[in-house]
This record gives sequence, structure tokens and C-alpha cells, in this order.
Amino acid sequence: MTRRIGGLSLYGVVLLATAGRIAAADESSGFIFYERFLGSSNTLGNVLKLDTTVGYAFNKYFSVDGGLPVYFVRPSETATALVGSTSTNGIGNAYVELKFTAANPVVNYASTLTGTAPTGDKSSGLSTGRATVDWTNHFDRSFSRLTPFANVGFANTVSDTPLFVRPYTTLGFVTHLEGGATYRMARFLDAGAAAYEIEPAGQQTVFSKLVKQPAPSNPGRGGHQGVFETTPVAVGSAALARDNGFSFWGGFHPSRVLTFQLGYTRSVHYALNTVSFGVGVNLGSVVRNMRSY
Repeated sequence: MTRRIGGLSLYGVVLLATAGRIAAADESSGFIFYERFLGSSNTLGNVLKLDTTVGYAFNKYFSVDGGLPVYFVRPSETATALVGSTSTNGIGNAYVELKFTAANPVVNYASTLTGTAPTGDKSSGLSTGRATVDWTNHFDRSFSRLTPFANVGFANTVSDTPLFVRPYTTLGFVTHLEGGATYRMARFLDAGAAAYEIEPAGQQTVFSKLVKQPAPSNPGRGGHQGVFETTPVAVGSAALARDNGFSFWGGFHPSRVLTFQLGYTRSVHYALNTVSFGVGVNLGSVVRNMRSY
């Protein structure tokens, strides 16, 4: 996206991704109702995601939630001209998350097990047509305003993140790693940076959200482009889904209810620059406040 950055969206404990979880943990137990609107923009186009999450926090350690995302894919004029990319709207995969959180003076730990059902349209790249599982483990420790963190996960798909709503979906075993830090600049402001690595193993299948038919002969962007830029479905070795890069972001949290985020992700493997935005609304907190009156 060094050529074009239009509109406004790594792996992360990025605040927007965990804001609902943090709110639930702060209130120990109760109803979880969280709405997120995420967007990613790069030279390939814009991918937007509306995600409603509903669940219940049993206590400060355990919670369960689920949701059904809706995608809005808008290819750029460049991508449309090169490979005939088309716009897509539709639901993604319904998901359920089981979460365990344990605060500790030495290091905080959180584990999330996510399972999805293939409710999205496979031909539009919104699903793999198969159930998927992701197990992510998060570690962090705060030193005054600075909080270093690390994420280690195992899955049979490469998932979206708050900083990268991906223009593709994958099926195949992957290990995903991330390390970075967040810094609290003020009560309502924070910033963060991280590096990530996605290391696949075995056969991989990549489903494009941008391309419905194979590009006849046009090479697309060239260089380090991904197969999802020119091919609707590709099956091959681990190299198809491999990725690595880094990201920067800033968050603004005016209240327990609202969260705003802007970010940038550089995929080194795909030579792709992505600008992101995110808005989160903790509707569960609103409902609890209304009940208190």
C-alpha cells in the first residue's frame, strides 16, 4: 500500500480486541455484550467487519462468548483492473470462545480457545467450508506505564486481527507468534508496537475474499504478492500461508463503553502496508448501568 492508502485496518492483545474481555474481568461476572466495527485498507482494497459478541463471565477467571461477523469487501480500482476483483457482502463463520484469565504478580496469563462453524460463503472467501479451532495464550507484565506482552497460538486457520481484517481465509495448521508492548500515555490514551510471525506446517488452502475467478494472465502487483491476489482458491505447501511483519497502533478510551483505535501493519512477506481503524462499544456495560437506575 505504498502506492495507495484509501479509507481506514497482527496479532495482538490490541486493546480493541480485548476490551470486552477486560470489561468483563473488571466487573468479575455478568452479561457480555460487545459490538466491534473494524476496517482494513491497503492497495488491494477495503475489508470491513461488523462483529457482535454476546456471552457471560462466570467470575474473574472464566467466561464464554460467541458471535457472528458480517463482512463488507470492497476491492480497489487497481485490483479490479488487474485481476477483476469483485465486491462482496456476507456473514462469516459463527464462533464460540472459551476464556481463562489469571492475574499474577510475576506474569499475567490469558488463554482463549475459539471454535468456528462454516456458516460463511466459501465461494466468497468468507469461510473455508470446514470447522476451525484456534488456541491462543497471552502473557504480559506491567512495569509502570509499559506493558510488554507475548502471544503464542496454534490453529488450523489464520484469523483476522484488530489491525488486519484479512482479504483471505486459510485452512491448514499454523503456529502464530507475536511479541511487543503497549504504553499508557495518559488515562485515556495508549500506544503499542509488535512484531508477528505466522508459521504454517503441511498442506495449506487459501481462499480469497477478493477474487472470484482466476486472473487470465495478469501477474497482479508482482513481487511478494500472495496467491489470494490472483486466485480464488489455492492449495499447496506451507509457503502459501506464511507471513511475518510488524504493527503500530494507538487507542483512545473515553469511557468504559467506548474504544477507538487506529493502526498500521506492514506485512513483510507480502510487501503489503495496511492502515486500520476500529470502534468498540461495550453494550453490556450500558445495560448494567441502566439496570442500576
